[in-house]
Order: sequence, then C-alpha cells, then structure tokens
Amino acid sequence: LAVKDPTAVERANLLNMAKLSIKGLIESALSFGRTLDSDYPPLQQFFVVMEHCLKHGLKVRKSFLSYNKTIWGPLELVEKLYPEAEEIAASVRDLPGLKTPLGRARAWLRLALMQKKMADYLRCLIIQRDLLSEFYEYHALMMEEEGAVIVGLLVGLNVIDANLCVKGEDLDSQVGVIDFSMYLKSDDELGGKERNVQIAAILDQKNYVEELNRQLNSTVSSLHARVDSLEKSNTKLIEELAIAKNNIIKLQEENHQLRSENTLILMKTQHHLEATKVDVEAELQTYKHSRQGLDEMYNEARRQLREESQLRQDMENELVVQVSMKHEIELAMKLLEKDIHEKQDTLIGLRQQLDEVKAINMEMYQKLQVSEDAMKEKNEIIGRLEDKTNQINATMKQLEQRLQQAEKAQMEAEAEDEKLKQEYVNKSESLQKEFSQKEKQLLQLETDLKIEKEWRQTLEDDLQKEKETVSHLRIETQEIINLKKEFLKLQEKNKQLKMICQDQEAALEELASKLSESKLKIEDIKEANKALQGQVWLKDKEATHCKLCEKEFSLSKRKHHCRNCGEIFCNACSDNELPLPSSPKPVRVCDSCHAILIQQCSSNVP
Repeated sequence: LAVKDPTAVERANLLNMAKLSIKGLIESALSFGRTLDSDYPPLQQFFVVMEHCLKHGLKVRKSFLSYNKTIWGPLELVEKLYPEAEEIAASVRDLPGLKTPLGRARAWLRLALMQKKMADYLRCLIIQRDLLSEFYEYHALMMEEEGAVIVGLLVGLNVIDANLCVKGEDLDSQVGVIDFSMYLKSDDELGGKERNVQIAAILDQKNYVEELNRQLNSTVSSLHARVDSLEKSNTKLIEELAIAKNNIIKLQEENHQLRSENTLILMKTQHHLEATKVDVEAELQTYKHSRQGLDEMYNEARRQLREESQLRQDMENELVVQVSMKHEIELAMKLLEKDIHEKQDTLIGLRQQLDEVKAINMEMYQKLQVSEDAMKEKNEIIGRLEDKTNQINATMKQLEQRLQQAEKAQMEAEAEDEKLKQEYVNKSESLQKEFSQKEKQLLQLETDLKIEKEWRQTLEDDLQKEKETVSHLRIETQEIINLKKEFLKLQEKNKQLKMICQDQEAALEELASKLSESKLKIEDIKEANKALQGQVWLKDKEATHCKLCEKEFSLSKRKHHCRNCGEIFCNACSDNELPLPSSPKPVRVCDSCHAILIQQCSSNVP
C-alpha cells in the first residue's frame, strides 16, 4: 500500500471540518435566527476550527525567553494589504483585556465576522504567498489549494448577522477543542434535506435582493456625490458672475473717468490754441508795423539820395546818417531774432503738449485693449457656463434613465414575489410553519422596498432642485448677454471719442504746419537782410553805361542799383520777375547775380 502524506491528510481533515462547521452554523442560524450571540455553540466551534486551520503549518519563531507560535503575525499583515482592515487592527490593539497575541487573533476573527469581510481579508493573505512563506511552512493549509477552498466557503457566512461582545470576554485563556458530537448525523436530519433545499433557494433569492440593494446604494451614493459636485460648481459660477459684475462696474467707472479726463484735455488744448493764435496775430501785427516803418525808412533814404544828387557837398553828412540807419536796422533785426526765438520756444511747448496728448491717447487705447481682453475672457466664461448647463442636462437625462431601470427591477422583484406566494398557497398544511417564516421575510423585503421608494422620492426632489438651479443659471446667462450688449455700446462710444481725438490731432498738425510756414518766411526775410550787409556800392560818376544793354544813362533810362552785387543798370533791365513756390507773388531778380529782390531796385537806393 502506498503511504499517504500526513500533512495532506491533515489538510483534508481540516477542510472537511471547516465545511461541516460552516454548513452547521448557517443551518442553525437560519432555524434559530440570523443574529447570533457569542454564547451560541456552533459559532464557538466555528472559531475553534478556524484557529486550527490558521495554526496548521505555522513556523516556530524564536524570542529572547521562549518559542512563539501564534496566528497574530499573518493576521497583522492584512492591515498592510487591505486598507479597510486598519480599523479592526487598531481596535484590537486598543482593547484593554487582551495580553497575548492569541487573544488578539481571536478578537480579530470575531470583528471580521461582524463586518462580513473575513473572506476578503483572508483572500488578500492567500494571494500574497511570498509574505505568507515567512510565517507558514510550504505544506501548510494556507499555502495550498485547501486554503482557497476555505476562503470560498467563508463567503456564505455573509448571510449571518453576528452581534458579539469582544470587550468583556476572556479570549486569552480559552481552550480550543473541537466538539465532534455536533456534526454527527441523525434520522431527523435526513428528513430535513428537502427543507434545506428550499432554504437554500430562499437564501439565494435573499442574496440576490441584497446585491440589488447594494447596487442601488452605490448608485445613490454616486448620485449624491454628483449632486454635491454640481452644487459646488453652481456656487463657483455664482461667485464668478458676481466678480464679473463687479469688474463691469469698475470698467464703467474707469470709462467715465477717462471721458472726464478727455474733456479736460480738450478744454486745455483749446485754451492753449486760442492763446497761441492771439500771440501769432500780435506778432504778425508787430511785423506789419515794423515793415511799414522799414518802408518809410526806405522812402526817406530815397529822398536823401535825391538830395545828394542835387547837393554833392552834403554827401559826408548823409553817409553818417546812413551808418546810423544801418545800426538801427541791426537793432531791429536783433529784436526780430528775439521774437523768432520766443516763437520757437512756444512751438517746442506746443510739440510737447502734442506728445503728451498722444501719450494719453496711447494709454486710453491700451486700457481699451485691456477691457476688450476682459470681455473676451468673460465671453469664454459664458461659453463654459453654457457647456456646464449642457452637461447638467445630460446628467439629468442619465439619472432619469437609471431611475427607470431601477423601477423596472423593482417590478420584476414584485412579480417574482407574487409567483412565490402562489406556489406557497398550493403546498400542504404541513409547511405552514415555514410559510410563516417566509411571510416574515416578505415583510422585511416590503419594508426594504418602502425604504427604496422613499430614497427614490428624495432623489426626485433633488432632481427638481437641480432643474430649478439650471433655470436660475439660464436667467443669469441672459443677464450676462445683456451686459455684453451694453459693453458693445460702450465700445461704439469709445470709437466715437477716438475719432474726435484724431480730428483734434489733425487740427493741431495743421496749426503746426502753418507755424512752420511763417517761420520759413521769417528766415527768408533774415537772409534778405543779411544780403544787404557788407556790399560795396559803385560811384555814380564812374557808372555811365548800363551793365546789360551797354547804353548810356539818360532821363528815360535811369540808374538802378542791385542790393546784392551793387551793380548799376537801367530801369528797363531791372524789371525781371520770377515766380517762386514759397511766395504767392512773383519776386524781382537781379540780372547779373540772380539775387532775390524784395523791392524794386531804384537808381539811388540799395
């Protein structure tokens, strides 16, 4: 005969004991009632069997005083692998009555059973066999396939509700002995197989309903989370709208301020222009008066030259008078130069004012660009708001579809309940006790359905509130559109103001061009006056013939002197005129030197 492996026999025996204990616990719990206490014998035997299964193949760990062999080490690993197990581990460590690691392990198993997550925790352990190899031998039950089978059997314990008091029990000193008398079969149990089949069917239905409830709870929690997120987004949008309104009010105030500043600048420029006009008119009048004085002086000089022709003896005295007249002319020229410098200073001031006006206009333009950028950002925010409203409508439609699906599932559950009632009515009177129990279960299911209906009503109320918020958001979007229209009107007004400013700048440029023309005329006068200085005149005795036509002077052909070159020629040759673009009237020109003559040359006056 082949010798069997003793560790394999131990694993098979422990697996069978686990099956019997879990099966007996579920059957007795269903017959006794689902909520179990810590004094219930099948529950105590279940914990003893689980201790034996977890202890199988444990490695002995050395310490300073003795050898340790407890199951608390692998169970403590669950805290690292499964984050939800941190609460159990913390509560087990905080229990005051526990002193040994075995007591902590027993308390951990009881708390995991109450949470209905023992199968999940042990499954995490079985998956991580590399970590378990530190605590178990390679042939241990938790390292082999039997451990996975036990974890699958533990899933069935989620049907049972355990109410265990861990704080007052003495878990350190309990003796773990398996009572095999509880698992021996009797004649009564053979007759109850049909009942077990029916009970299994009912449990399957109950598990199906519980899973539906879990799914509905998950959907409700997700809906609540979405509702919270929508409320937060709505509050953010309301705050953004308030900020946008405040910004629009500030922009309107800035526009009013800029308009007032524009009006002040226009008034100042008008006053400056009027003052400059008055100054220019005064200067022109003074220039005319000075020109008249010069004409008078020229006439007097002509008279003196005529007297010189008659009285040659008084030439020396008349020359002295002419020298004095030249000094006076120089003084007048200096005065004219001073006036010209003052006019140049005024022109420089006007140019500076023009530069300042241009800088102010540039600042206005930059502010307008900033306001336009802000309006573009607000338009983008409005688009985002519209997208969010569309998303809210889509989520509302999805919620309505999910509610319709839940109602369909409820109708199917009610139809299945009615079918079960009809089947139970047709059965015999011997199963009345079981029918009473089933009716109690149906009452519990109906209460659960009522609770679900109430949840649906609350969800519908929440949906109505969300619709109201959507309507408020639409109203606010309309207000934003109206604000946008007002901003466009302000932009049009701003454009009109820009046109007015451009017109004013064009007027200032025209005034500057006129002033430059007057300056050019003054410079022409200065050049003509400079040409008069330093010339040497020919004597009348030496000049007997005209320079051009070479004819003798007579009463019909009088002598004429050129101011620039001092040549003497007849009146017929000195009547040449030349049109110039800078002067509106034709100018007389000398035939010998081609100099510009402001007045006609005479016979005795330069």
